[in-house]
Amino acid sequence: MKLPDGFADKYRRLLGAEADGFLATFDEPATSGFRVNPLRPDPTDVNLSLSEPIPYSEWGYYGKVDGNAVDHVSGYVYSQEPSAQMVGAVASPQPGMRVLDLCAAPGGKSTHLASAMRGQGLLVSNEINAGRARVLSSNLERFGVANAIVTNNDPDTLAKAWPETFDMILVDAPCSGEGMFRKDHDAVQYWTPTYNDECAARQRDIVAAAFKMLAPGGTLVYSTCTFAPEEDEQIVAWLLDNTDLAVVPLDHAGVLAPARPEWADGNPAIAGAGRLWPQSHRGEGHFVARLQRPGKLPEHVPGRNRLQTPTAEQRTLWSDFADYTLVADAVTGDLAVFGDYLYAMPHDLPRLKGVRVTHPGLQLGEFKKRRFVPSHSLATALPPASFHTTVELTDAEFGRYRHGETVRRPDIDGRHFALITNQGKGFALGHLVNGTVKNLVPKGLRV
Repeated sequence: MKLPDGFADKYRRLLGAEADGFLATFDEPATSGFRVNPLRPDPTDVNLSLSEPIPYSEWGYYGKVDGNAVDHVSGYVYSQEPSAQMVGAVASPQPGMRVLDLCAAPGGKSTHLASAMRGQGLLVSNEINAGRARVLSSNLERFGVANAIVTNNDPDTLAKAWPETFDMILVDAPCSGEGMFRKDHDAVQYWTPTYNDECAARQRDIVAAAFKMLAPGGTLVYSTCTFAPEEDEQIVAWLLDNTDLAVVPLDHAGVLAPARPEWADGNPAIAGAGRLWPQSHRGEGHFVARLQRPGKLPEHVPGRNRLQTPTAEQRTLWSDFADYTLVADAVTGDLAVFGDYLYAMPHDLPRLKGVRVTHPGLQLGEFKKRRFVPSHSLATALPPASFHTTVELTDAEFGRYRHGETVRRPDIDGRHFALITNQGKGFALGHLVNGTVKNLVPKGLRV
């Protein structure tokens, strides 16, 4: 690979005798990985080899995912580069926490956080770019995350709305992407000798806003996919100088190497952060630090939100659908209407005033001319056991159904909605009408 001008010289100065081994990795192929989904009834029931687990990632494996296979479409697996999985492993939020993923798109780290939270507590996944926020929502939906909301705001706006609100905040900061050069050749084109400083200035603004939202006793996890000290050790040094955060030393007994205090201000505490070097393990470059704020986590107090509750007619339409289609208590959360859409919102929401919310929980469906049309998200958020009727497709039918075609099931009478499965995995909804399963795969998801 042709590296940007100045890049090799910089790291020869920093790494000395280690530089040759480091620079040689850029001519090696990137490594792929994935995680299985513990929110599924049987997470390891996948068609991918699980013979090579990633040692630091509870649900992670080396291997490549087929984006059109049922394992991916049903949310049983999430494709994520191995080094990126270290971040979720370091964060490891507990069920019941209130967690913010501040720079969340496309969703790999948010789905990892959700895996650890096991559907309990609140996950706020934020993305400043509106288009990327929609991708984030789609990925959370496919993974079956029901205790999350997606917001589309800049960090300063959120900091004003949510002071000292979160038990844990993940800042996977926008960075120069040096650690992804092998995987994303576009990142090579962006790099200049001044780019690291430009990124670091933005990162300081982001972590400053994040700190304002961190509750006493809370944890801030900071990560990048770059090797640059300006964006890694020096950001941790800035946090230690400008906040009351303290570094929580990470376990460096495995693949995670100590950070380099000498690349910042020499504060020995910085060594408690960690680096993943491509010459030392199977994966790309990453940096991660875990920092703790002193104090005791407060009790969560839900915010006073003026939500539009369903009308009596809408409640009846939803109840009629749920009674006929779903088992009792399949859906939890607070029912709220946004436009024509019905959502089940997580219970522990902070006050939402001043916050742009693009996906306020689990989308249940849409009200259309005195009828209720269920959302595709129900197919991946709820297990097959939650549905009264499931329709299992053959592999050939699976391909046709994803293309938008109907299938025939003359042995099933009546008119009602059903979960559509392949290999026992729910991936879509269908409307049964006199033996024909009408296709409800959203047009944007058809292939």
